[in-house]
Amino acid sequence: MPTYYNRNAAVQYARAWWNKKNPNYPAFLVDCTNFVSQCLRAGGAPMSGAPNRGRGWWITDAWKSGRGEVGHYSRESWSYSWSVSHSFRWYLENAKSGLTATRVDSPSELQIGDVICYDFQGNGVVDHTTIVTSMVNGVPYIHAHTADSADRHYDYSNSLAYTPNIRYYFYKIDDVFN
Repeated sequence: MPTYYNRNAAVQYARAWWNKKNPNYPAFLVDCTNFVSQCLRAGGAPMSGAPNRGRGWWITDAWKSGRGEVGHYSRESWSYSWSVSHSFRWYLENAKSGLTATRVDSPSELQIGDVICYDFQGNGVVDHTTIVTSMVNGVPYIHAHTADSADRHYDYSNSLAYTPNIRYYFYKIDDVFN
């Protein structure tokens, strides 16, 4: 039975939680991909691959029993792709079930609820992940964690992390998951 992605619900979640941490999820010092994963889950994206941390995209509630300081959990019950930008990018590139997406060439092909991954140094390692929360004249505006941001222009040209070598990876989240 197919599952449908609710882009509006994903964006609503991003707008509600962009500048705070939801206590129903772990919080990390570098929290961007965890935040985007929460948004996607709020939009109904299906999880798959548990309990293998190196497969799929998923989280369970088992982390709650191992809660420590922010970013420290004795029970890491989530996939690497749930919380690590580079792993998330590779998951999206290769997923055939669960959460799936298509990489597109242009930011103008995106819509709300889609994802942008950033390789700030241009070295092939993705450093950051955001969710598109609005489109203005074909230009994505995003919400993000780590450096909490709302309605920010996607290109990060006003960020200290920006370099002239930056590479963007634009992902159109599928509307129907099988």
